[in-house]
Amino acid sequence: MTMLAILVFLTLAAIAALHAAWGFGMRWPAEDERDLVALVLGATGRTRMPASAECLAAAVAIFTPGLVALAAAGLIAVPASPGLLAAVAALIAAVFAARGLAAYLPAWRRRFAQEPFATLDRSWFGPLCLLLALAFAFLAAGRIWMRV
Repeated sequence: MTMLAILVFLTLAAIAALHAAWGFGMRWPAEDERDLVALVLGATGRTRMPASAECLAAAVAIFTPGLVALAAAGLIAVPASPGLLAAVAALIAAVFAARGLAAYLPAWRRRFAQEPFATLDRSWFGPLCLLLALAFAFLAAGRIWMRV
């Protein structure tokens, strides 16, 4: 569980760092804002990135589950019972599963149809979310098993 939790944390920390950097105006890996929107947001008809506060809030929302992964594996101490940690990890698994499955739904595709996001969503972002869901399910189950 230790290696899984560290891998999940590092993955989410890297993604959160990108969101924070975008919040501070970085445009990588695109050349300009319009291309960045098409690459990482993909919202139909949108040409501007979200406000800095929204990007930073997304970074926090992505980074926090990484900390939960570490806590569920017992790598950091938090003032929560093992049962609560398992429940939070299971909830995070459900959120990642929903986001991962959304990548393949027609309603999602209509709303987020810009290329290259649409292709990347089906080939990378969706599958990554499904892998993270599986990882959090394992961490939740491991946390419950550690309680017994």
